[in-house]
Amino acid sequence: MTAQTTTAHAMQTPVCWPAWGALRSRAEAGVPHLRTLLTDPNRHTLSAVAEGTGIRLDFSRQAIDDRVLTQLLALATQAGVEAQRDAMFRGDTLNTTEQRAVLHVALRGTPGATGADAPWGTAIQQQVHTELDRVCAFASAVRNGQVRGSTGQAFTDVVNIGIGGSDLGPRMAIDALAHLCTPARAEGLRVHCVSNPDAWALHSALAGLNPLTTLVVVASKTFTTQETMTNAASARRWLADSGVTDAAQSQHLVAITAAPQRSAAAGYPAAHTFTFWDWVGGRYSVWSALGLPLALAIGPDAFRDFLAGGQAMDRHFATAPLAMNLPVLMALAGVWNRNFLNCPTQLVSTYPSRLVRFAPFVQQMDMESNGKRVQKNGQVCATGTGPIIWGGLGIDGQHAYFQLLHQGTHRVPVEFIGVLSEDTPLPLAAEHHRVVNLNLRAQAQALAVGRTEADTVKALLAEGLTAEDAQAMAAQRSFEGNVPSSIVWLDTLSPRTLGALIALYEHKVFTQAAIWGINAYDQWGVELGKTMAKALESRPSAA
Repeated sequence: MTAQTTTAHAMQTPVCWPAWGALRSRAEAGVPHLRTLLTDPNRHTLSAVAEGTGIRLDFSRQAIDDRVLTQLLALATQAGVEAQRDAMFRGDTLNTTEQRAVLHVALRGTPGATGADAPWGTAIQQQVHTELDRVCAFASAVRNGQVRGSTGQAFTDVVNIGIGGSDLGPRMAIDALAHLCTPARAEGLRVHCVSNPDAWALHSALAGLNPLTTLVVVASKTFTTQETMTNAASARRWLADSGVTDAAQSQHLVAITAAPQRSAAAGYPAAHTFTFWDWVGGRYSVWSALGLPLALAIGPDAFRDFLAGGQAMDRHFATAPLAMNLPVLMALAGVWNRNFLNCPTQLVSTYPSRLVRFAPFVQQMDMESNGKRVQKNGQVCATGTGPIIWGGLGIDGQHAYFQLLHQGTHRVPVEFIGVLSEDTPLPLAAEHHRVVNLNLRAQAQALAVGRTEADTVKALLAEGLTAEDAQAMAAQRSFEGNVPSSIVWLDTLSPRTLGALIALYEHKVFTQAAIWGINAYDQWGVELGKTMAKALESRPSAA
């Protein structure tokens, strides 16, 4: 299909597609309660496996029956999801407001690949891998002590300064792969991340560090981001106050930017400057040179495994039939919940504690991408678009906001994320793991089936309450259930599966944007705030 035809799909409102009307009618007629759907002995077949990515999706607890699934798949076809997907991989101009390609997928391509394995072309492929080799070589040299500070001492600490995509991705991945962040040398190499320009954020990160053994990484696409430049200037003052000045200071500075001329003018040496391109959106940039802090933390070999996991999910997304395509199935469940079941929010609930920052990471990826009210053709959307994404660690949430999920007046779909194996070096780790996954499964089932008043009365009688008291308490202790959820199971939490998981969510966001006809790759709302800040700065009286 041509790029012109692909654009034509995006220029139409989703309500034009026949499947949209069929889904609306089905939603109005009502889908059976999940406790009914789950009595079907074949219900367990509503799961899919992404071969080679170490991920399994169980969406049997989504409020979807066979007829709904058939129409959702038809909707994806009618909206041209596959054609738009292919256009992205080719490097067509999908970001229409900025006239840019969307090629974060190229960042994890195989070195030397050609043809179908590198549809974006050999020139981009070569640029990507030249820079990747530089990133990995530098990470290795810092870790083994070849790259040193101004006094000849090896670096013990790295402070990464960035915000948004320049912080959330690397910081999340460093936490997720903490078990690999072992010292590269006897004295160790610790990576710290700072995003907020509030003075305490930087102060607390620098406290206790030795400026003579600290490497400061400044990550900014434009190298003009106010929050990042404020923190960078303060970090450089910290170095200077310790005697690390002028040419000596440059040995402690690293720049990651798409504007290397600006970083060079600010005194960042070319050998310590790493670049990426305007076709890499910040929230999709952890695969690029902006992943340098992650490579420093886990090592270049593990970083390449991380990229390989993302590439494996790319292959799955590009080749798997829609009915077995994990990003597509997750996206379609989200469209059903958002547009037809009228659920404006989506909870991301992670049960491995190392994924503590995954929900905020997905929050930016999804809400900055699909938080749009205007289609690519400039028309106001006739449908709801991106949901409010929120969440955190599931076990903690059970003792906080899960009460609202079970008995509140909101219907909140959930995406649970769990890990099937355990690698923590603790004697009773297996028991910890059993308890965590037991809770995950129990919450998914409880939210789905709930408990009727009749069953509640029986349970209260079994607890020893009188018939009168049981009847009086039944309404308070009953649960409507019918809360839709999916479970994303990782075989293990490794660089490869983490890469696949991130790419899964990237392609989910892409698929939903393709259906809604919106541009997922600009962020003019973010830019407005920056413009306002500059305007107020130039006119203090206006504040």
